Amino acid sequence: MEQKQEQDNDDDLAVLTPEFVGVSVSVTASEPNHAKVTACDTGVASDTPVRAVRRNRTPSILRLLPKRVLQDVNRLDAVNTALMRFYRWPIVGRMYRRRVEMCLDECTGGQRILEVGFGVGLTFPNLTEEYDEIHGVDLDANVHEVAAMHRSLGIATHLENGNVLDLRFRDGAFDTVLLISILEHLRPEELSRAFAEIKRVLKPGGQVVYGVPIERPFMVLMFRMLGWDCRKLHFSTEHDVRSAARAELTEVRVEQMQSYPPIFGAVYEVGHFVSR
Repeated sequence: MEQKQEQDNDDDLAVLTPEFVGVSVSVTASEPNHAKVTACDTGVASDTPVRAVRRNRTPSILRLLPKRVLQDVNRLDAVNTALMRFYRWPIVGRMYRRRVEMCLDECTGGQRILEVGFGVGLTFPNLTEEYDEIHGVDLDANVHEVAAMHRSLGIATHLENGNVLDLRFRDGAFDTVLLISILEHLRPEELSRAFAEIKRVLKPGGQVVYGVPIERPFMVLMFRMLGWDCRKLHFSTEHDVRSAARAELTEVRVEQMQSYPPIFGAVYEVGHFVSR
């Protein structure tokens, strides 16, 4: 049974326990300090030294932003705040939350993280527990309102408008770069430039964690149910993104989230790569 969601007047961050029945993940094998990476699409294994990852920790639980703090931002960022309602829906909400939690599971913590395409800062309540500084870049988010919203929750952020193709940060600034449902909006010929920029701003051995949808008839139907035609919004496939990441970075693992019910196959892919 789906866990009961928070009430509208909740003043605390909601902690939603994910249910893993029907939401399964295919995982490549790894060890804490030396990963044997198996590419999901080729089955070719390669031995790649990487830094320790969070595989022995309890799976992340997404801490949803309370509805009260979203009210002021809603008038300025109606699209992103409208999307937030899907995280509280039965079934669809379970998959929405789980794809974010899979990305959070891969984040190893450290001094600084950069989230590209942060929107309303859905991940910030989780990230503040793992990183000393949260930085974000977004094409059109109202950075002042989003920062103020999180400041009211005791979360300090460093946010700015910008583009992943031209990041205005110094070389080697971040331990982690996180992109959730962002890279599919780039055209395939733009992906190499994006990953080159991501690599530039990563510390040596730093990680990039991304999540992208897998286009299947079920995923197309889900988007149509939510009012979008994903074929007009998504220009790169998970294969395009994975190939571009491999060209610039070293693969740690790739995971796929199965649909609910699982008969529809994988619907989301999470990649974890490190700077060479």
